Formats: sequence, C-alpha cells, structure tokens
Amino acid sequence: MSGRDGGFVEIDRLSKRFGAEQAVREVSLSVAQGEFVTLLGPSGCGKTTTLRCIAGLEHPDEGDIRIDGKEVVSAGRGIYLDPEDRNIGMVFQSYAVWPHMTVFDNVAYGLRVRRAGGAQLREQTMKALELVGLAALAERYATKLSGGQRQRVALARAIAYRPNVILFDEPLSNLDAKLREQMRVELVRLQHEVGITSIYVTHDQSEALVMSDQVVVMNEGRIQQIADPHTLYTRPASVFVAKFIGVANLLEATLRGRDGAICELEVIPGAGHAPLHLRAIGGEGAARGAKVFLCLRPEDVELHAERPNDSSGANLLEGEIIDTAYLGSYLECRVRVGRYEVCVQTDHHELFAPQQQVFLTFQPDHGLCLAE
Repeated sequence: MSGRDGGFVEIDRLSKRFGAEQAVREVSLSVAQGEFVTLLGPSGCGKTTTLRCIAGLEHPDEGDIRIDGKEVVSAGRGIYLDPEDRNIGMVFQSYAVWPHMTVFDNVAYGLRVRRAGGAQLREQTMKALELVGLAALAERYATKLSGGQRQRVALARAIAYRPNVILFDEPLSNLDAKLREQMRVELVRLQHEVGITSIYVTHDQSEALVMSDQVVVMNEGRIQQIADPHTLYTRPASVFVAKFIGVANLLEATLRGRDGAICELEVIPGAGHAPLHLRAIGGEGAARGAKVFLCLRPEDVELHAERPNDSSGANLLEGEIIDTAYLGSYLECRVRVGRYEVCVQTDHHELFAPQQQVFLTFQPDHGLCLAE
C-alpha cells in the first residue's frame, strides 16, 4: 500500500531488519508539504523505526527517502545522508532538554551548531519562544520548568532553525492526561501557524484522530491503511484497523448477496439461535458466500426497552443487558446477543438494568461489512 504521489516527504519501499526481525516491510508513503501525518499502531508495529529511518538515526536495508526533492536515502546506491544534512527537527518523548542551560540557550542550540550569526540567532530563537508562549522565561534554567514547559522548549528548539520537516516521537506520552490534551491543541495550532511538514508517531488513537490531516495505521511492519481521521473511523479497511481505532463490535457473518451498495448478511448468533439477516454497506472485494465481519460502532446502535413498531428499514437484534456503566454524557451498556457481547452507547437519561431484555437497531449505512 502506498500514499499519494509527489509529496514533500516521499518514502518508497522502505524495509528494515534487526537480525531475524523484520521491523519495517516495504513501507511507501507520501507526505504533502505543510501536512500533519501520524504513524499510528501498537508497540512493535514499525512506526518508530520508520521515523528513525527518516531522521537518519537508522539505516534501512532497502528503499529510498526524499525530502523536498532531495534524496537523503537510497539503500540500493548506498546513499545515507547524516541527520544534520537532512534539515529536520526532532521532538522526543524524553524532551532532551539540557538542565545546565537556560531556556534561550536550549532553543538556540541548533542555530549555534549551524553557525547562525548573533542577530539572526536571537531573532529566530525569540520568535520560536514566542510561538510556544515561553518568551518571558528565556533566561530561566530548564531545571525550574514544569514537564509541559520543557516539552515546549523542545518544540521551540525544533522549529527555531526552520527545518523542512519536524519529526515527533511520542512527545506527549510523559505528560499527565490533562496536559496532554492541552498540548495536542497547542501542537495543532502551532503546526498550522508555522506550516512545517510534520510526521508524528504515537500509539494513542485519540492523539492521532485529533491532530492529524492523515493517519497511517501500521501493524507488523506494514501499512494497513492511510486515510483522514473521519474516513479511518467510519470506513476502516480491515478488521485490524476497526479494532484498533475506537471501539468496534465485530460479528462474524456470511455475505449472501448485494443490493447495490448494500450487503445482505447472515449472522448466526450461536447454537439454538435463528440466523439474523442484516444489511450493511461495504464488503468491497468479498464474494458471495464469503466469510465477512459486520462492524458496528457503539454510538451507531440504538437501544430499546420494547420491540420497535417501526424501525424504518433498520436492522433488528434481540438481546439481554449484561451490565451498564454511567459515563456522564452517555450510558454504556453491554448486551448479550447469542455468543456476542455488543457494546452500545445510549442517552445518559435512559435507565437499563442487568438481565433486562432489550432490542437493538441500526441503519444499514451505519453498519460496515469487512472482508476477513
């Protein structure tokens, strides 16, 4: 699977092994200029190794990488530019802020390495500090800063010398939940304001969905799907993506036929249960009679205490409440439908109790048929 052509950062068939372990498998990706792209996936999926190859901290075994039209890696021709020759900025999980330096000197470090003159150095350093809201703390030592402030210093340092690309390696994972949410907003604001092409690595799906123009879902060294956040959530390309992004109810089914864009599905809830004949969208590439999965998001399923008289063409399932959890803005219910447990999010004013018989409905265009 590959991204779009003609990007500002282009990765072509990148592969990297560590001994017998294949960490990255023929990854191809195109990132447009000024775009914020996130590499998302579980631990060991290859996202950090891919980022380190872009940065020049790892040498891939195969593949090419170009930044702003400049070839920085060609494994076939033995081209591996050093990190300092790629004009990239990096923001790490560990901040990498030097405690013996002031905020100003930390941010100015990259400019000094690049031999920037005094007036230019001060102007670009203070501009970067203003962008992250730390200009007033320029002379404070890093030991006197909070975790969030140190992360802002690391960000300011990354943008001060105006790199072509900023690479983020799980930069918010050491912050508490509230500060993480605040920094997500700040990072998006800053990226839009500065307009630097950004590639961000995280295992946190919320970060990816909130911050990204495009999300690249990876697993076992391969790209599973590249899409904008809305498409990724509503139209996952595989069972893996559906399970990894948000909460997904997955019911094993057989594709019995199609009516235009609608799949006719048969779900057997279990021994002693009559087959359920349900309708959903999707199913591209699946043949009649194939094993597929019906994917239902909890918020797309409606919960009823009584059998609906008119479900307006909706699919109907019958089940029993297992348990409920009050989560403030909504009530989350687990419902047993044969051998399946279906998670449903309903209005927080509704009252449901364990062992209560209930009915579930969903519109065909709110269910998604996924090939196995």
